[in-house]
Amino acid sequence: MESRLARSFLPATAVLEMTYACNHACLFCSCPWEAPGGEFERKAEMPADEWVRLIHHLGERGITSLAFTGGEPLLKRGMSDIIEAAAAMTVEHVETRDGRLVAEEGPPKLFLLSNGGPMSNEVLDLCSRHGINLSMSLPGLKTFPELTGGGDPENVLRWFRRAKDKGVGTTVNVTVTKLNLGELYETIAEGLLAGADNLLMNRFLPGGRGLANTELLLTLEEVREAIDVAERVLRESNRRGHLGTELPLCVVDPSAYTHLKVGTQCSAAKDFFVVGPSGHIRVCNHSPARLPRWTDLEAVKTHPYWHRYAMKRYLPKECSPCPSMAHCDAGCREAAHVYRGQVDGRDPLFENRSPLDAVIPDRAAV
Repeated sequence: MESRLARSFLPATAVLEMTYACNHACLFCSCPWEAPGGEFERKAEMPADEWVRLIHHLGERGITSLAFTGGEPLLKRGMSDIIEAAAAMTVEHVETRDGRLVAEEGPPKLFLLSNGGPMSNEVLDLCSRHGINLSMSLPGLKTFPELTGGGDPENVLRWFRRAKDKGVGTTVNVTVTKLNLGELYETIAEGLLAGADNLLMNRFLPGGRGLANTELLLTLEEVREAIDVAERVLRESNRRGHLGTELPLCVVDPSAYTHLKVGTQCSAAKDFFVVGPSGHIRVCNHSPARLPRWTDLEAVKTHPYWHRYAMKRYLPKECSPCPSMAHCDAGCREAAHVYRGQVDGRDPLFENRSPLDAVIPDRAAV
C-alpha cells in the first residue's frame, strides 16, 4: 500500500468554536467556559477576518474538514462570510482506493452544528449552495424546555422539514441524560420523521455547565439502554447513526449494532482537534486544557498535553492487564479529566459513589 507524508501534525478535521454566545442554557452543556466559578477565562473572541485567515492557514496544512460550532455559531457576527470563504478554498483530499493513494482537489467538507434557534432560510440556502451538512440539537420533546432553558422542539423539527425540502443533508443531535432517557425513542423518531438523514447521539458528560448538573449522568445500565433504543429506531427506519463518545469494550460490543456505530477509541488530537473562540487550540471540545493559539502551531506540536493525546499516553493503569487495550481507550479521557482530575482516571461511567461528590479538577495540574 502506498504512503505519503502528512502536510502537518494536525488531524484532518478541525472543530471551530466560533463564539461563546448561545441562545440556550442547556443543563448538559460541556463548553468549558460555562463551568461554575468561571475557571475557564473567556479571552477575547477572534473577529471574522481572523477566522478567515485561520481557515486558510489550516487548509494549507492538510485540514480537509471544518465543523462550525460554538456556543451557537449562527450568533457569530460575519458567520456567513466565514463560511463563504471556507467554501471557496481548495484543499487536497487524499484517500485510499484499491490500495492506491488518490489525491483530488476541491473545497473542504463543511459541517454546521446549531441548536436551530437562529436558523433562517438564508442559512438553509447557504448550506444548500455549498453542500454543508447541517446538524441540529433535539435533546428531547417534553423535556426540551427544561433541558435547554426554554425553546420549542417544534421549531427544530420545522427546520428539519425545510432543510429536507431544500435538499440539505442533516443530522439530528441528541444528548442523552437521565431527564430525557424515557422519551429517547420518540425524540429520535420525530427527528428522523421530520427529515433528518442520520443520528448523532451523545451521552451526557460532565463539563462546563454540566458540572453543576451531574445528577443527570447516566449509569452504565442506562447507557446500554440508550444505545439499544437508538439501534432499534435506526433499524426500524433504515437509517444510520453513531455514538459521539467512545465506550469501553467491557461495556459494549460494537459488533452487536448494525445501524449505530459505536466507537471504543478516543479521536482527540488524532482524528480531530478544536480551535476555541479566542483562537487557542484544544485537543477536544470537552477539554478545559487550553493550548497555544493557532498562530503558534509549533508550540502546540511539542506541548505535553497534546503529545499525551497524540501518543495515547492516557490509559488507566487498572486497565493495563486487559488484552483489549490495543482497541480500547477505557471510555472518554476528557470526561475522566474533568470529573476526576486525571486524564488516566476512570470514565465517570464507572462511578461507584454519588455523582454529587465529584470534584472539579485543579486546572493548574494540567
